[in-house]
Amino acid sequence: MRVLVAEDHRVLARTIANGLRRAAMAVDLAVSGDEVEQMCLVTGYDVLVLDRDLPVMSGDEVCRRLRGRADSPRILMLTAAGEIADKVYGLEELGADDYLAKPFDFAELVARIRTLYRRSPKPPPLVLRHEGIHLDFARREVLVNGRPTDLTPKEFAVLRMLLEACGEPVAHRDLVQAVWDEHLDPRTTAVRATVSRLRAKLGGPDTITADVGCGYRLTP
Repeated sequence: MRVLVAEDHRVLARTIANGLRRAAMAVDLAVSGDEVEQMCLVTGYDVLVLDRDLPVMSGDEVCRRLRGRADSPRILMLTAAGEIADKVYGLEELGADDYLAKPFDFAELVARIRTLYRRSPKPPPLVLRHEGIHLDFARREVLVNGRPTDLTPKEFAVLRMLLEACGEPVAHRDLVQAVWDEHLDPRTTAVRATVSRLRAKLGGPDTITADVGCGYRLTP
């Protein structure tokens, strides 16, 4: 999933982003409210982790503006204001989808983001299968011909996209946008290297086909 973390405390922002990337999410960062609004105009984020106390434009105002758009991401407000009245205000008056007070447990943040993602208009299937490959999103588990297979977060995310495509090719640019983040050098071989490692773990070079000009797909 694609997540935008809006937090002006740069150390905390990097810590959150790195943790979410280890959980197989593509993460971008914003440090001001106006930057959040601009980034959401050009990128279809699934979830926005939004600090209320942002400079230039407050998180409250960002939430109000995004809630007026049909393609708004799910919004998880992250703030030091943890009183019941603050939570009610954020959820009912501002229109946030969830509210988490600082300090928080990181495992809870990850769980809440995944829950918001599953609440999308078209929730993704939790179990995907193809020719002996079994991917359980909720358990973060992959079986190949019944054998547990350890995948890195990037490998897991790429495999999930290929499975969701049901044999249709997934373009290189779509993999970059959904699995990596905005800072990935377009000339990098990261996608090719990840697919190569994934092929080996799935059983060999014939498991994933590279269609020139189209992208990658799981071989029938």
